[in-house]
Amino acid sequence: MNAQKLNSAIAEFTKKKKSNAAYYEENWAERKERKEYYQSFTKDKLLAMTEEEFLEYISKLWSMLIWGNKKYVVDKMINDNGFATLKKQLAELLYGTSSIEKRWDLFLKSIKGMGPATISELLTYANPQEYVIFNKTTILCYGYLGIPDMPKYNYQYTGKKYAEVCTIAQEIAAELKKAGADDYDLLAVDYFMWDEILPLAEKKSPEEPVMPETKEPVTVNDSKSLHDEIKEKLVAIGELLGFDSRSEVKITTGAVVDAVWEAKIGNMGKAIYVFEVQSKGSIDSLILNLKKAQSNAAVQAVVAVADEEQLAKIISESTGVIDEKSLRTWDSEDVLAVYDSLVRAHESINKLALVPESF
Repeated sequence: MNAQKLNSAIAEFTKKKKSNAAYYEENWAERKERKEYYQSFTKDKLLAMTEEEFLEYISKLWSMLIWGNKKYVVDKMINDNGFATLKKQLAELLYGTSSIEKRWDLFLKSIKGMGPATISELLTYANPQEYVIFNKTTILCYGYLGIPDMPKYNYQYTGKKYAEVCTIAQEIAAELKKAGADDYDLLAVDYFMWDEILPLAEKKSPEEPVMPETKEPVTVNDSKSLHDEIKEKLVAIGELLGFDSRSEVKITTGAVVDAVWEAKIGNMGKAIYVFEVQSKGSIDSLILNLKKAQSNAAVQAVVAVADEEQLAKIISESTGVIDEKSLRTWDSEDVLAVYDSLVRAHESINKLALVPESF
């Protein structure tokens, strides 16, 4: 960790807290209120929650700010996992006695619809002395502080990596305490990074990248994990744009595609956009699936998603096989960037509460 950058940021943060005490007290009071709400739950209380209580429990999270209709998201969590299973696994994550590495990995393996940002936020509220929020902001801030080997892809958010991230956050908390901060837990560390480090990280020049270099997927399992992540991001982008967005959809006889975006056009029918993701290996099945998808009259375009090298092969080998007018290509790195940008845009807009939620 770059001690000079950290100490400089702490000094500036401490100075601002003194000169604008009301602002910082208001922001910290809001975090304290959140912490008190989540710490009012016990394992038994969590397990006894109704679906309505669970909706309130999840809706209060910062990680849910991207969603205008939070009930839709929570209902999908319940339907995908089963309510009893979802509560049981969440209780084990938050209150279990095994190592955080094991609890983290088991939860992400067992439950759909709750990723690292959401579960780390819940862990932080439950035990802010031990656990920190682990999201894109954390990674940007750690990158600015010169901390290497931060995740680039979701499959790299492992329990082992989370434990390392929490240890670093505890070191930052110790430095904040040395500077005179009172009782700085890891929720307060997150506040410090969000308020002071993040603006510095986002202002860095293009010549000095914020994100540390990370290794690209090299194993079959890594490639499959990346394939699944891109597929999940495509579905999420579609949902954020207002489409009926799903994965693993049978689009026509003999063709199950990775993702579709579907829009109904009054009572006239629907428009469908089909996505197939390629991360490694033969592209024959991708081309065949896209060709079959084009036989569905509702399909307006088929999109091949891959890295730059794979896309070049797909364009070359699909010539004369797939109707070129309806074939689109999308770089997988751009998919991740678009998802991140949409998330930030929706978070900002939803903070305005322009449209009240209905239940």
